[in-house]
Amino acid sequence: EGGAQGARGGGGGAGARRRRRRRRMRRRKRKAAPAPKRCYGVRGAGGAGTAGTASPGAAALTPPPAGAVRAPLSGPAEPPASCVCYGLGRFGRCPAARYQLAFLLLLLDELRVPPARCALFDPAFSAREAAALRALGLCLLPENEEGKHGVEGSATLFYMVHCGKALYNNLLWSNWSPAALSKLVIIGNSFRGIEERSGHILDRLWCLQPCSPLLPPTVLKGVEEVALPSHPRYLDTFNDTSVHWFPLDKLQELSPEVWDCVEEPMYQDCEDLEIIRKGEGATAKS
Repeated sequence: EGGAQGARGGGGGAGARRRRRRRRMRRRKRKAAPAPKRCYGVRGAGGAGTAGTASPGAAALTPPPAGAVRAPLSGPAEPPASCVCYGLGRFGRCPAARYQLAFLLLLLDELRVPPARCALFDPAFSAREAAALRALGLCLLPENEEGKHGVEGSATLFYMVHCGKALYNNLLWSNWSPAALSKLVIIGNSFRGIEERSGHILDRLWCLQPCSPLLPPTVLKGVEEVALPSHPRYLDTFNDTSVHWFPLDKLQELSPEVWDCVEEPMYQDCEDLEIIRKGEGATAKS
């Protein structure tokens, strides 16, 4: 008994070694665990307010260089002339959202898109956050579009880091033609990552009509995707983020029946829909 107590108290013996090994393994698992994703309008935990916390020296850090998207965006025939940002989150209280805002500003400068041509919407913005965005020269969308934003003939960058899947689906539905999709550039959740994690999106996640725009066999044949460079300091900020664009020649190779899908997604009886619908409120304090 004394030997067992000594092993527990002094840290010696095989039992103590096993306990130390288990503690090391638990620490490694925590470090390797995927970072929590922040989704646009997500109900419950995991939203912008619950993203990772900053380290004491995080304020001195800068986001990944905006020039990282220069090569991917050299592919589209027409560079983006405007930008729409969905789901930025509560940047007044969330370090991850502040990094995403900083990267957005650097990105606009890199692409030479004037701040006045960048519109943002998140139902969670507080009055102070909205005022801060306006002070930066940015615009706010007057209402919740639910992602149903048509490009109207001009190339547009959509900045949608960690947004809900329904928001991407609505955006694609609103621009479901070769001419419109070819003018979209989306910085957001990896489409290929969604496919790998979810398998058949239509059957398992979406609750849509039979011809969902985001059905992987369709959209993945017409999209080019380049992952945003990762950095260990920003794993909970830009993890699983890619630059997506739709070359016109690839879209024109798809079957004509692909473009017959025109019914608006309704998401009836769809549980855990990762989006706040139009008319629904979001809690935001100044």
